[in-house]
Amino acid sequence: MEEATRKTGPLTGFTVIEMAGLGPVPHAGLMLAELGARVVRVERLAREQAFLNLPPQYDLDRHGREIIRIDLKRAEGTALMLRLAAGADAILEGFRPGVMERLGLGPEALLVSNPRLVYGRMTGFGQDGPLAARAGHDLTYLALSGVLHAIGPKDGKPVPPLNLAADYGGGTMFIIMGVLAALLEASRSGKGQVVDAAMIDGASMLAAPFFAFMAAGIWQDRRGVNLLDSGTPFYDTYTCADGRHVAVACLEPQFFAEFCRLLPLDGRFARAQYDQSLWPDMRAAIASRIAERPRDDWAALFEPTDACVAPVLSLGEAPEHPHNKARSTHVEADGLTRPAPAPRFSRTITTVSPQALRDSAATLRAFGIDESEAEHLASEGIVGR
Repeated sequence: MEEATRKTGPLTGFTVIEMAGLGPVPHAGLMLAELGARVVRVERLAREQAFLNLPPQYDLDRHGREIIRIDLKRAEGTALMLRLAAGADAILEGFRPGVMERLGLGPEALLVSNPRLVYGRMTGFGQDGPLAARAGHDLTYLALSGVLHAIGPKDGKPVPPLNLAADYGGGTMFIIMGVLAALLEASRSGKGQVVDAAMIDGASMLAAPFFAFMAAGIWQDRRGVNLLDSGTPFYDTYTCADGRHVAVACLEPQFFAEFCRLLPLDGRFARAQYDQSLWPDMRAAIASRIAERPRDDWAALFEPTDACVAPVLSLGEAPEHPHNKARSTHVEADGLTRPAPAPRFSRTITTVSPQALRDSAATLRAFGIDESEAEHLASEGIVGR
């Protein structure tokens, strides 16, 4: 049975070609596949050593895809890619500017092959500008966006928020948004276009509210002194008696009042939550009380309330939390515990992607290439068997 016939989700019927790479593009490929799209991942004929050499059941960079390996340095490989593009709705690539053009597979060539094609380009710095050709990683783009400067303690250095903010927030989410928007527009105009998604642009856009806060004079361009960056004692983490932590996030007066009642905390703090002259004493009082009991005791006390206090769970603990279990926020697949597809749809239900399908002949057949031609391409070393 063809992989495409088993697809469910709102993107069922759409075909996306993913040029193999690292970071935001494969994560976007996974998410599009779990939204129902048929995602064909094109890899180099001689697959290079992966950055993280994961066993197949854990390699989410390849799950949910049909894998085909093509020698793109040969004219026959380029010709084959043009045929695949002609049968696709979108293509995703994450190379430096100019790489696809040197292969003869830039937007100009592919849009001639398929005028409705949405060509998604994912880079760190964008397709132009003085740094466009430079290498970088999540932390590089986050540093230049101004966002990294804002994350970390008041008296410490900037702290990398894993690679969530630029790679996956500013990268994956923006390339997906851009491609889906262009597909929607193409359904009306009949014309494809290029989507230029840059991680530095996406990370900057995520920080748009903070630029507005600064302009309004309610945000300082310093770490650890503002409302949402641990500058306030009622929006921070605290150490419990067992060395674990709770997150306190009671910004609104009614929630802070509930927090003060349950902790309990001196009533003068509840009456003057935003009096900054009280914040040093307030922080010390909260820290002292939280340190008296273990994390899970506090979790049990606060969970039935609106005090906005939560235990800081580890990645290993999160799937076992009762709320996450009730919503099946995490799933088990092939021995891997991982987040379930998101968001959720009432009618076009999404499903967890299986491991990659590697039947090149079946993939090529879906693009109108019959078995004899597929065998010829394999025997000539244009595609991998």
